[in-house]
Amino acid sequence: MSITVTHAPDDTLAFAAAELQSYLGRMLPAGAAPAFALAVRAPQVGENDAFRVDVSPAGGVIEGNCPRAVLLGVYDLLHSLGCRFWAPGRDKELVPAIGLEDLSARIRRTASYRHRGVCIEGADSRENILAFIDWLPKLGFNSFFLQFKNPYPFLARWRRHEHNPLLPPEPITVADGAAVMAEAQGEMARRGLALHKVGHGWTGQALGYEALGWSPDAAPLAEELRPLAAELDGVRGLYHGVPAETNLCLSNPQARERLISLVTDYARQAPEVDYLHFWMADYYNNVCECPACRRTTLSDQYVSLLNEIDRRLTEAGLDTRIVFLLYQELLWPPVRERLIHPDRFVMMFAPISRTFQRSYDPDAAGTIPPYRRNRITLPGSLEENLAFLRRWQEIFDGDSFLYDYPLGRAHYGDLGYVHIARIIHRDIRRLRRLGLNGYVSCQELRAGSPNFLPNYVMGRTLLDADADFDALTREYFSAAYGPRADRAREFLEALSACQLCDYVNGSGPRTDPSVAAAADRAQALCQTFLSENDPAPDGSGAWGALLHHARYAALLARALGLLARGRTEEANGAWGEMAAFIRAEEMAYQPWLDVYRVQDVTTVYTGFQP
Repeated sequence: MSITVTHAPDDTLAFAAAELQSYLGRMLPAGAAPAFALAVRAPQVGENDAFRVDVSPAGGVIEGNCPRAVLLGVYDLLHSLGCRFWAPGRDKELVPAIGLEDLSARIRRTASYRHRGVCIEGADSRENILAFIDWLPKLGFNSFFLQFKNPYPFLARWRRHEHNPLLPPEPITVADGAAVMAEAQGEMARRGLALHKVGHGWTGQALGYEALGWSPDAAPLAEELRPLAAELDGVRGLYHGVPAETNLCLSNPQARERLISLVTDYARQAPEVDYLHFWMADYYNNVCECPACRRTTLSDQYVSLLNEIDRRLTEAGLDTRIVFLLYQELLWPPVRERLIHPDRFVMMFAPISRTFQRSYDPDAAGTIPPYRRNRITLPGSLEENLAFLRRWQEIFDGDSFLYDYPLGRAHYGDLGYVHIARIIHRDIRRLRRLGLNGYVSCQELRAGSPNFLPNYVMGRTLLDADADFDALTREYFSAAYGPRADRAREFLEALSACQLCDYVNGSGPRTDPSVAAAADRAQALCQTFLSENDPAPDGSGAWGALLHHARYAALLARALGLLARGRTEEANGAWGEMAAFIRAEEMAYQPWLDVYRVQDVTTVYTGFQP
């Protein structure tokens, strides 16, 4: 086999050639010698990732409008030949043997959306992060978001084994996090993935803190910086002791200057960042109440800051894209301020309080309640959330994407994962009608219990919005479970029919007979499935993970049923049994289930009190 790269030397093209050589070398008969050319053409203005594949038994051409698109073309060719990348990790993929006569494909594809990515959350090892980055382009994703300036908080949760006292904590430093970050960014660069960075932490840094994560900081706020913090009930200080959750007094010139300088200096020092996220504090109803701040709105102050950041980056000759978000107080659009140079910015719609019982309806009408400083209620309905988006779209018609949370909390209430995968599919297919050009999922990387179907559907549908959900589901189950595919799918679809996404996410009353009944049905399904299926021989692979999931799901469903009946003490005891089980089994199923996060969500949001 020979592969020629008809373009200037490029790491991503070299990686694409190596991947094509590796996979086809495993798939084709020994001695097969097709010849391939990898080529890059000039992109058209505003064109999304696009590639063409023309391949026959003699070889052929894979051409893209950028090196990343060539790599996506390689993986799409492999997909057309029967490869299935059904989970992160090179031990979790299906690579079939084919005859040389089967080497045939003609593909023309332009990605349906510009922004196709995932944002890191949860508790993650270095290996989890690197495996996920390797997996992303195989599904059609083109970007990854490393929150904060350093993924230290996510690595620290894992290394310290938070919420799992059965595993001894391991030391980790901020420098360790920086080393993993550098390695992750290097692997992203090899694949041509767009790099999103920071978002949280800017306001805490302006107050003199590292602000890496959401933990309280024991260090007192420096007195000379106290005037920069938001005034609440006549007092300035850290909100709940957490720098990343503390807003600033944005009418204070020093606070503004520190914030603006932090962002512009970082952009100068990190030119490799494609999308730099600039967000306010990660909490609501805590914006400054001083007389000067009361004369305007947080959104007006925010847009003013964005304009000044743009001016300074322009002076520095930097073309870094700045991502601003619609989130919490910033859902309400500014009254007076407007972005002067919209092309610098990407608007990110982040409806964190939405329901996951159903998908967005682009035709639904909703209204926006009046803004009341530090008295807002986050919108729960999809109609109200979309009303905020439409109001912003009246004053900003530039690039934008949806930043959504299907695999951040609510998915723990869908024990079958088929429902949440279907919601993701429908939401993505409707993005264009919502006026949005993509989707970034804020999620745990270890969102694989029972399986990784939701991310599989997400990536394939973002690449091709016409992808059929049932076809994607069939090919996923066939690849992951082989001859047991129908049995697995039947079980998980029945389990998804009992989904309690909103309940687990903290929405609705905690005592609810209908929730209790659904939880009972889920528990019974799990018990029946376990009684009818022998354990996997070695406990590994997708089938072994599914059996582990059924045991965990039965325990969680029992606890949810008791909680929904108001039997709180028994519910907490049942939750403890579930926690004990997943803690004991964590190392055997570490890539599949985020043991830290499921406990965090079910206590902070669902309401268990162990």
